[in-house]
Amino acid sequence: MVHIGDNGAGQIAKTCNQVLVSQTIAAVGEALLLAKAAGVDPANVRKALLGGFAGSRILEIHGQRMLNHDFQPGFKTKLHHKDMRIAMQTAHELGLALPGAALATQYLNALMGTGQGELDSAAIVLTQERTSDVHLNK
Repeated sequence: MVHIGDNGAGQIAKTCNQVLVSQTIAAVGEALLLAKAAGVDPANVRKALLGGFAGSRILEIHGQRMLNHDFQPGFKTKLHHKDMRIAMQTAHELGLALPGAALATQYLNALMGTGQGELDSAAIVLTQERTSDVHLNK
């Protein structure tokens, strides 16, 4: 356990985590779709990336979920969406621009708008697939 600071500091740390996680999930989706669009096996790209600097638990777990189109919830989109609304509101109150977080929030908004809030937040890739017309499972 790490002591972050005074009252409220832990909530800010949690919010920072969600900002980082949401953008990393989106980046994994983009990378896998780039590989697929270029005619390269995204599963092999994922495997190669796991052994390098880009390796992460999100690439490992969510990347595989994306490839399998298995969005059984570990962390539901609707909960991640709620947390990102808090992050964006906090940034607004601080006068802070978080464009990457805003984009990740829009992906979550799209999932919520299409009734997919119960899916794991790795389903961000579904929105990316729709907007790029590239599909990992085809």
